[in-house]
Amino acid sequence: MARILLVDPSEMAQRALRGILARGGHRCACVNTALEGWDFIRQNVRVDLVFTELPLSGGIDGLSFVKRLKGDCLLKFLPVVIYTSHGDREAVKRGLDLRVQNFLVKPFHDEDVFAEIDKSDANPWRNRHFEEEKSFCRMMGYTPEQVKRMLSDLQGAVDAAIAPLHKWAALEAANEMLGLLQPLIAQGESAGAWGMVESLNSLAECIRQGSWSHLPAQFETIAFAGQLIAHRLDDTRCPDGFLNDTEQHTETEKRERARWRGAVLAGQHPVIDLSRLQREIDALPGCPVIDTSAASFQMAANGHPSCINPLMDLVDRDPGLAAQMLIAANQAHPAGENDNIIEDPRLAVGMLGETKLEQQARRLVQARARFMDLPPHLSWSRFWMFQTAVGRIAQYTCHYLEFYSMESQARMAGQLHDLGKLILLHLQPMGFQTIVEYAHEHRVPLAEVERLFLGCTSHEIGARFATRCQLSPHYTNVMRWIDNPEAATEDACLVAIVSLARDLCRHLDVGAAGDPILDQRLPLNETPEWRVLSDRLFPSFNLREFELQVHGYCQQMRLEFSGKPGRYAIENAFT
Repeated sequence: MARILLVDPSEMAQRALRGILARGGHRCACVNTALEGWDFIRQNVRVDLVFTELPLSGGIDGLSFVKRLKGDCLLKFLPVVIYTSHGDREAVKRGLDLRVQNFLVKPFHDEDVFAEIDKSDANPWRNRHFEEEKSFCRMMGYTPEQVKRMLSDLQGAVDAAIAPLHKWAALEAANEMLGLLQPLIAQGESAGAWGMVESLNSLAECIRQGSWSHLPAQFETIAFAGQLIAHRLDDTRCPDGFLNDTEQHTETEKRERARWRGAVLAGQHPVIDLSRLQREIDALPGCPVIDTSAASFQMAANGHPSCINPLMDLVDRDPGLAAQMLIAANQAHPAGENDNIIEDPRLAVGMLGETKLEQQARRLVQARARFMDLPPHLSWSRFWMFQTAVGRIAQYTCHYLEFYSMESQARMAGQLHDLGKLILLHLQPMGFQTIVEYAHEHRVPLAEVERLFLGCTSHEIGARFATRCQLSPHYTNVMRWIDNPEAATEDACLVAIVSLARDLCRHLDVGAAGDPILDQRLPLNETPEWRVLSDRLFPSFNLREFELQVHGYCQQMRLEFSGKPGRYAIENAFT
């Protein structure tokens, strides 16, 4: 897990990068100005990589910020990526002259972001301020435990010397200060703590030159070198600046969750009146989109023709965005008697055009990703992985069973099948959290808990919304009957395929949708969805081989979702 600092005044950019990093299990902190970025880094030695925009508020631009970092004896190795909306040749040249890790142009792309993280992770910058442990121990005859003890002793000795150093500095007593520093420098050299040694030597040089006004900055550098040692001794603690929103729950949210739980425990269920919930669903002006995904869309929807392809990619892989663009396109181009409802989100983006897409970006209904962050059971990134995986497995199943005409439809139906959870997350975020937590605590299927708290299931919520907004009936039917494929009176085969894909993704642990893992799991050929499909299989079908193929496909997806190699195998799964 990497800890990334973004220096960018754009709230959209901040939300977009947070969303991408969450999918890779990374943490992100955001500041608006170069001065805030400098102060943050000085207080958080655990920053692994910095992304910065070029234009910054506060009077200092991104290049000046990078120049200051590169001029610092301890921060000169900190990797920096300039990620800007307005790059030019001269700015690129100046950035590369400053030895930045890369210079990229917005909008953010998952693959580029993860590639930069991999580069910074290959040789963490903090390690360059210490001797490499194995070779150091071999050369000096130390054990790793001895080196850690030496570093700990050094840190203690420096901390103990700070007060006397400040005292002598106030008196401009150079000899006394140098007398305190020399044994500390020797101790640092023995421990291989070169960052601390360089900081102490720099302080000593200022004292020799009589540069007393520079001493406060030198003391700050020594304190930062102490943070480097502390991280070397314990790299597990997450600094406050990188705690996510969920780790900083407000009292109001806690009280609201307690209200939901208390009502059920008191027998007052459903907690919310079903008719009221239905009115809230019907009043929605659009499909809720997770805020980080909405930010990515808003960044890319700039009204220029060049934005269309990136927008198609964003919409095609996000359930909320896909649903909203399908709704908008079908409203803008109503189907006539002989026309089909638009079912492909990429086509929907193309039909809407730059101006309407820009308008859609401004009007997106948003749900907050942090309300889905319920470790270890659920998070937005895991939910997104699950929906994407269900869609892909549904498509793969169609291909394997030779239902070729259904492939595209099955992928999007799988991606949209759990749309009701996004709607519930937007309308009743604390209720959503309480339902998921209650299901896991009591090991009860999530649909049963939803009915207890709400009087309906999230799939029924999704089906009601899809019907009102005139999404494709095929997608609506999947939402309506996915929990009971044998009851489907329309699109039974499609419903069964998506239901099967959902079960496979649950069993193979690709992402999560909030359901607790229960002990009972029927063999594939005994499931309701398989009973629907079994009469449609070709005679030579081999169930065991199919399960093995799906297992390998899911392994490749997990690699892709984690930002590791494996994309080639995914993209060529049907060739």
